[in-house]
Amino acid sequence: MSPPTVSTPEDVKAQILVAAGTRFAQYGFQKTTMAEIAQDCKMSAANLYRYFENKSDIGAAIAARHFADKEQRWREVIRRPGLSASERLETFTIENMRCVYDEFCHHPRVSELVDVIAQEHWDLIQRHLDTNRALLAEVLAEGNRTGEFDVPDVVTAAEFIQMATAKFCTPLMMLGKHSIDELDRLARGVVGLLIRGLAKH
Repeated sequence: MSPPTVSTPEDVKAQILVAAGTRFAQYGFQKTTMAEIAQDCKMSAANLYRYFENKSDIGAAIAARHFADKEQRWREVIRRPGLSASERLETFTIENMRCVYDEFCHHPRVSELVDVIAQEHWDLIQRHLDTNRALLAEVLAEGNRTGEFDVPDVVTAAEFIQMATAKFCTPLMMLGKHSIDELDRLARGVVGLLIRGLAKH
């Protein structure tokens, strides 16, 4: 007879994050209670508080995992074989835009959680933006190395590119204003202008 399976604290935390994420997506962050999350996990509210101090901390843990997953996808795009630096920059922008569009189009209530993270856990968003900028700088450095780009300061240029393409990763600037095809056209146009400015002349 096999011994009973013992859940580790990390297993329990993972279960809580899945249950909370499902609730937030369906009902919104504000309308979800700790008691409901505990009920979904088949545990008492008192037990839930052993793992997370409050609902905001659960939201932060969900956001941290989501950011880590997204950053891994970014790295895969940035380092995809067979692309020029220009192609990497365009692909990075377009695929990130489509990912954000799909997330918030299919789960509009997630925006409530984003607002909470921005207000109470800005450090998570800042680290996420820093990673994004570092990967953009990596593309620019590669373009310099191959002779495709001529960028004296890749870190500063990456910051400028991040600001120039902010519309294409900001849900409030995307949803309800443009179709995905129109956003695709605009993003390609903006990136095209940037690439012409970065190119070695």
